[in-house]
Amino acid sequence: MSKNAKSEAKNAISGWGLTPVIETYLQRPESLSAITKVLHDADFAIARGAGRGYGDLAVSPNGTTILTKCLNRMLSFDDKTGILLAEPGVTLAEILDVFVPRGWFLPVTPGTKYTTIGGAVACDVHGKNHHCDGSFSNFVNKLTLVLASAERVSCSRDSNPDLYWATLGGLGLTGVIVEIELQLIPVETAYINMFCLKSKNLDETLALFDKYESQHQYSVAWVDCLASKNSLGRSILFFGNHARLSELPKSLKGHPLYINKKRQLKVPFEFPSGLLNPLTISVFNNFYYNLIPTFYNLAYSSPENAKNNRIIDYDSFFYPLDRIIDWNKIYGKEGFIQYQCVFPPATGKDYVKKLLSLASSEGRGSFLAVLKRFGKQNGKEFLSFPMPGYTLALDMPCTKGLDEFLIKLDALVLEAGGRIYLAKDARLSAETFRKMYPKFPEWLAIKNRIDPENHFVSSLSNRLRMHTP
Repeated sequence: MSKNAKSEAKNAISGWGLTPVIETYLQRPESLSAITKVLHDADFAIARGAGRGYGDLAVSPNGTTILTKCLNRMLSFDDKTGILLAEPGVTLAEILDVFVPRGWFLPVTPGTKYTTIGGAVACDVHGKNHHCDGSFSNFVNKLTLVLASAERVSCSRDSNPDLYWATLGGLGLTGVIVEIELQLIPVETAYINMFCLKSKNLDETLALFDKYESQHQYSVAWVDCLASKNSLGRSILFFGNHARLSELPKSLKGHPLYINKKRQLKVPFEFPSGLLNPLTISVFNNFYYNLIPTFYNLAYSSPENAKNNRIIDYDSFFYPLDRIIDWNKIYGKEGFIQYQCVFPPATGKDYVKKLLSLASSEGRGSFLAVLKRFGKQNGKEFLSFPMPGYTLALDMPCTKGLDEFLIKLDALVLEAGGRIYLAKDARLSAETFRKMYPKFPEWLAIKNRIDPENHFVSSLSNRLRMHTP
């Protein structure tokens, strides 16, 4: 709560999933000194970037939510090394717009480019290349934070390493990130050489991952989570590498690092609740499963056939949903939960199958079900989500019985030795969280050392009781 709360009005905000809606005091500092003042005046605080986290991680109930949108300067860039120094409010879209034409690309990107770089650090985001490149933390060289004491501290793998690793994936609870040094990667073009395949069931999906993933930097599968029986887990798999200049058609070689801006669509209002139901999702999934082969002119009988490859701009490959502004409104005012979990390699295949079987049998469908494979993680992170294995993400509208269904999924994930992604969570229990994140006590010891009065608080940290062992 702000110490000046009597003169302020609360604002009701939510994450991208539109639930829960929480009241908070909003502040929008435009400088480092302004951040210091906000922290001094507020009893509790948390930083918030673009609000693209799905759940309740970036809002401080009865406290101050610090909007970092105005802290959006790119401070320096080295054209020889690709090292960018930027403030937390810079979005991934802004980085792409500036540096792709100069031959540099994001080392890791989630499914939206409208998140901020500060949010990417706080959630240690991952992308389609985790199997070979790991998560965002692999490319963050250095961080600068403002702590609860208003002290400004730099940290890296070599300097204040505990604070560095606690902040990567730390959900904004260690301090306000004010500077990030990020390593970009060089590219010859703004295009992806995409390879696409369709599978008949989950066994074939995982076999295709095994066969082709090592040859491609990026891999992901859209899964029909309502398919059942012999079609359980049927998917469309997308593999890709950054296209070389020599791979582009003549029409693109003249301007290989530029792409045409696409017209965006906008969802003008919240759809009626109940529009997304097992019937409509099933119709969409069948349509999509059969449409994609036609669109890409694929020849599935011979996977190595050249028709399976297509040169596609990076926007279309990484961010198809970004073309639809406010797409979250299609779930209606009740919102939705994105449930993303990861299963270890030893149990992954069996438990992905169990989860999909349960979703299909209970009609808990998602038209945005995504399956990926994680590779090795640094192992030094405390609350970072990725671990080796299979990760599955499902978007589910908030309808009657959803909480009970998700508790069943939690039990499956725990039984398998996996965990769920806190950046997308809005309902996990404190007890289940502790079982899924065994390094939490180590993280808490660092948090208590740098924030002994628990100044940085979010709705998520309250729900998960992250201020106590």
